[in-house]
Amino acid sequence: MSERHPIIAITGSSGAGTTSVTRTFENIFRRESVTAAIVEGDSFHRYDRLEMKQRQAEAEQAGNKHFSHFGPENNLFAELEQLFRSYAESGTGTRRRYLHDDEEAAPYRQPPGTFTPWEPVPAGTDLLFYEGLHGAVVTPEVDIARHPDLLIGVVPVINLEWIQKLWRDKSKRGYSTEAVTDTILRRMPDYVHYICPQFAHTHVNFQRVPCVDTSNPFIARDIPAPDESMVVIRFAKPKGIDFPYLLQMIDGSFMSRANTVVVPGGKMELAMQLIFTPFIWRMMERRQRALGAL
Repeated sequence: MSERHPIIAITGSSGAGTTSVTRTFENIFRRESVTAAIVEGDSFHRYDRLEMKQRQAEAEQAGNKHFSHFGPENNLFAELEQLFRSYAESGTGTRRRYLHDDEEAAPYRQPPGTFTPWEPVPAGTDLLFYEGLHGAVVTPEVDIARHPDLLIGVVPVINLEWIQKLWRDKSKRGYSTEAVTDTILRRMPDYVHYICPQFAHTHVNFQRVPCVDTSNPFIARDIPAPDESMVVIRFAKPKGIDFPYLLQMIDGSFMSRANTVVVPGGKMELAMQLIFTPFIWRMMERRQRALGAL
């Protein structure tokens, strides 16, 4: 953690909805004139798309049916922790981008599914913002969770997470239901061992719970709308959170536990704005004081 060079990390599995949370933070950064160094978790995968397919085929031939992007063997955990450590100490570090599709790849004149070259984080940023799979990973070798000043988990109930992944991978990436189902099954051991444990380290968790039937996510024709959901917001340390203010500002909200607020799904972005804008204010105030003391 660092007052001069703070880090915010959003963590959640594929299909969890972390991208929409990132958009909310981008709006806050724009409104509050905060310059963020953006880091995408996919850029710390070990292999590009083609090599990952080759490695997966080799793993299956060797009898490994659980080779996935979620586990340590296919990610650069040490390099990600080094980035967090370096940024917290000096506001510097090294990053790259993973080019998901033709649109992202075009400016770089590279094929989609490849990485851009490693490059320094831009100088003069106010904070580092990470969004991806492993922002709070702790293993015997690394402790990424200890570096961020604000750790946020995005964890829809599992059937909704699968529906969101199925919809995205089928409609935007051209995969079949069978292919996505195979990916979900292959990832399950790493999901249990490397994704779920992260949410014990997060400072705030957002869990969207649908109020419609999602009992068989593999035949769902659409994603339950936000207005068909509730969002459970759990604070690891509720001290300093103005719960009466949140309840007053968000119609239909209530507290289910002393550290937990439940809000209508359509109010999730509003809740994030109300909760995290003061966090950003305090971060930037501490940063200015720390820089002024040098």
